[in-house]
Amino acid sequence: MIKIFQKIIEQSKYFKELIKLSLPVSLGFLGNTLINIGDVLVAGRHSTLTLGAISIASAISMTFIIFGIGLISGVSALTANLRGAKKSSRSLIKPTLKYSFYVSIFIFALIWLTIFFVPYIGLKDNLTPLVVEYLKITSFATFPICGFVALKDFLQAYEVVKFPNLVGAIGVILNLVLNIILVFGFWIIPSLGTSGLAWSTLFTRSLMFLILFIYCIPYYKLKIKKNENFIKNLFKIGWPIAIAHFFEFLGFNIIAVLVGKFSALYAAAHNIIITISGGTFAIPLAISAMISVKVGYALGEKNKSEIKKYYLSGLFLVILWESILAILFLICPDILIKIFTSDKEIITVSIPIMLCVACFLIFDGAQVATLGALRGLKKTKPIMWTMILSYFLIGTPIGCTLAFKYGIILKGFWIGLALALFSASIISASFLIYYYRKLTKNF
Repeated sequence: MIKIFQKIIEQSKYFKELIKLSLPVSLGFLGNTLINIGDVLVAGRHSTLTLGAISIASAISMTFIIFGIGLISGVSALTANLRGAKKSSRSLIKPTLKYSFYVSIFIFALIWLTIFFVPYIGLKDNLTPLVVEYLKITSFATFPICGFVALKDFLQAYEVVKFPNLVGAIGVILNLVLNIILVFGFWIIPSLGTSGLAWSTLFTRSLMFLILFIYCIPYYKLKIKKNENFIKNLFKIGWPIAIAHFFEFLGFNIIAVLVGKFSALYAAAHNIIITISGGTFAIPLAISAMISVKVGYALGEKNKSEIKKYYLSGLFLVILWESILAILFLICPDILIKIFTSDKEIITVSIPIMLCVACFLIFDGAQVATLGALRGLKKTKPIMWTMILSYFLIGTPIGCTLAFKYGIILKGFWIGLALALFSASIISASFLIYYYRKLTKNF
């Protein structure tokens, strides 16, 4: 009994440390989500057509932006690993920012290439011109978004988490105010509708990057230590994560495009559900990010025990959080949906999907915690294969079959997503167990 009590006390240290670091990081993730929530709230008050349009446009742009963020995502794990190995890395902020700029150019080009194909998708309800307009403006936000993420992840590796995530919180308020002014008009500013949401996003993201860039100036003054493989290793770690993120978000966001072929109603309902579930996912993402940092640091130290303890502590916290949310989604889905719209048709369509979401939240949390540990171990190819297998061999085919063959449109797609997330939790856990045993044999 005494030994069990001692183990609980020992493990509580890891819980406290992860919670302490994750809370500011979750504020940053929540900030990103709340920016999207602000867009949805204002768009929903403007019109169902506007809400449907930004749902489709955001699905397209964010699929590529998330791919770019995936390419950058090796920054925190690699830098933390260098820290754990007692190697100098503070001066590497310059090549980190340079790398993010190259990524931005690539993603910007992909978005503009996609814009040319939007008119051929066959969207309903005059959605096409609004989607194209929104994409053209927000494509330029790619540069500040990637730059901000690169700097934030670099600081995160040094456990500097409060200021960058505070900037994200400020961005939420600014974006909401600008949304209201630009969408509906104010004083001499005319109503810009959908394009107002796009201009607000561009301005807010640019300001967030500028503030964080100024904060990081002391790092830029440091002399660069020779580390010729740093950018190469960033790409090596990042590209499998980028592909994994691409397939995961494509699995979710392709639904927004496909339901747009049926009606703006389904597109609007899907957007609200994504926004609600995304807003609640800030804490699991933050815990996953800190699992990655802590596991990466422990890997640099070659500390087998710390790797296991940080992962299990993070996994427990994520599952606890997702269990609470699942109960909330089951008890009062209508209350959550009414925050975003008073349209009875959208509410009616959305409630069954919210119940479906509640059923897979725990699996979603488990897989995101496990993927954080794999990033920390610098084993990112398994993350890529997990998402490809889960979404495009299981989730998407089942969802499309239910929607197009059996007429279970929105609910069918979400059943497919639920099965994809369940599969991802099993596959990722299998990979982690295998690589943990293999890596730690050499410690």
